[in-house]
Amino acid sequence: MTDNSEPTADDAIAGLSRADPLAAVSPLDGRYADRTAPLSPYASEAALMRARTRVEVEYLLGLGALDATPIAFDEATAAALREVYEAFDAEDARLVKALETEGAAGYDATNHDVKAVEYFLRVRLADIAEGPDAPLDDAESLYPWIHFGLTSEDVNNLAQRLLLKPAVSEVIVPAVREVRDALVELAHEYRDAPMLARTHGQPATPTTFGKEMAVYAARLGRALGRVVVANEDLSGKLAGASGTYAAHRAAYPEVDWRAFSASFVRGLDLEHTALATQVNPCDDLAALFDALRGVNNVLLDLDLDAWLYVSDRYLGQEAVEGETGSSTMPHKVNPIDFENSEGNLSVANSDLTFLADYVTSSRLQRDLSDSTVKRNVGAALAHCLIGYSKAADGLATVVPNETVMCEELDATPEVIGEAVQTILRREGDTEAYERVKALSRGRSVTLDDFRELFADLDVDDEVRAELAALTPAGYTGLADELVDGVGNAGGSTNE
Repeated sequence: MTDNSEPTADDAIAGLSRADPLAAVSPLDGRYADRTAPLSPYASEAALMRARTRVEVEYLLGLGALDATPIAFDEATAAALREVYEAFDAEDARLVKALETEGAAGYDATNHDVKAVEYFLRVRLADIAEGPDAPLDDAESLYPWIHFGLTSEDVNNLAQRLLLKPAVSEVIVPAVREVRDALVELAHEYRDAPMLARTHGQPATPTTFGKEMAVYAARLGRALGRVVVANEDLSGKLAGASGTYAAHRAAYPEVDWRAFSASFVRGLDLEHTALATQVNPCDDLAALFDALRGVNNVLLDLDLDAWLYVSDRYLGQEAVEGETGSSTMPHKVNPIDFENSEGNLSVANSDLTFLADYVTSSRLQRDLSDSTVKRNVGAALAHCLIGYSKAADGLATVVPNETVMCEELDATPEVIGEAVQTILRREGDTEAYERVKALSRGRSVTLDDFRELFADLDVDDEVRAELAALTPAGYTGLADELVDGVGNAGGSTNE
């Protein structure tokens, strides 16, 4: 019998591994996997497991340093414990996941991701205790001290920031700097290239292409500076189930737990949140997300302007050999990098706005709705990263078309009207603005029309010559000098 049933979706991808980018549900791990890969060490679930392990190990060592507790660690044992998170690998991540979902190593499934890390540490402590030269004699005696007095949020809020901080400083910030440096380079190279400006979409006082790129470089530098500051200000909490150190105080009332917490959190290179519920209030995260939106808004403005410059033929695009611009129009070279950057940064801003609004609220002392939301921070950063890399790609493939720019300036002589009326004002002409308005507003004029106006003016010959020398291409003010306000590529540029 012939099987005429339609193939199912499962059949269609049956030959694909779940790890294959072609099978990914999200384009972040599929189509754009190569571009988002630098974030994997900071945004993946395995990375979060490792960061949680680090917090738990360092906390255990911190307890061991207290005179009040019956545990202590020599250098060899401390090094062996730190090796657990320093050498954390795929096998460790799979064990943690198994402890959470199905049970492993003699433990039942926890159905709790932080508890799974606690049991994982028990397993690794037992491993350390094995062998004749083991630095640890009795692993089981340490089990009660893993996660002692903590709530999951104590571990999670610290682990998340231990990942977010380097993700921003080591991946996001360098990607933005690359775009900024490309803008600085364009600014310096084309500082003298005159270009018609447009205000309200209409011809306006000329500028230079370099000066316009310098504007974006300076804006981006300032916005990036705000990101750097917000990232340095990330703040962690460790204070128990309601933020009162209740369990800690009950067990060891003689210990200054507030001082311990502050020292511990700062030892992780985070600021300390002294007052909290069970949840870190996350105002620090909101500030960082808002700062990232500031960067994105600058680049969205750049993407839109670059698209328009391409449309006006002010920017030419280098064609990539073999690349298809349009499936039906063979001649086209589309500004796809700027369009792709615009789309991804728009998604990123939507995500960052939502995250900034959401993570700063919690029902009373704790609810878990933020837990699943915070898992999407990496996705927001990934869309940022794609947007930055695409903007950089776009800038690398465009070339200012100075011939087109000059031709359009020559065809728009009315833009010298501002200079004409300003010089006449200087000479005391009370009707200067009105004279130029009558000549040029809503009309097509030529330089000869202006010269006829100049001939009828009651001014000195020197002033008449000054007016006659005006040209659109020469009317760019201090545009070329303003470029000096941005540093050389690779420099600080306001950040």
